Amino acid sequence: MKKTIANVDYDTESAELLGKVTAGSIGDPAGYEECLFKTESGKFFLYTNGGEASPYTKEDIKRMSKAKAEEWLQEHK
Repeated sequence: MKKTIANVDYDTESAELLGKVTAGSIGDPAGYEECLFKTESGKFFLYTNGGEASPYTKEDIKRMSKAKAEEWLQEHK
C-alpha cells in the first residue's frame, strides 16, 4: 500500500518492515494486523488492516514519530 501524508510518500513495498502483530485468523471479523515500517529517509509508519469488527476496518497507513515507533516495538516484542 502507498499513501502520501503531508507531501511524504509512505510505501509498504519499499520501506523496511521492523515488526508485525496479528490478532485472530484469516476471515475473523475481529482480526487485524499492524506492521511497523521505516522509510529509506528514516520516517516511521504503521500499516493497519482488519475485519469489520476490528479496530482497523479498512487498510490504512499512519505516520509515527521515532519515539512512538520505539514504544510500539517495546510493547510488541
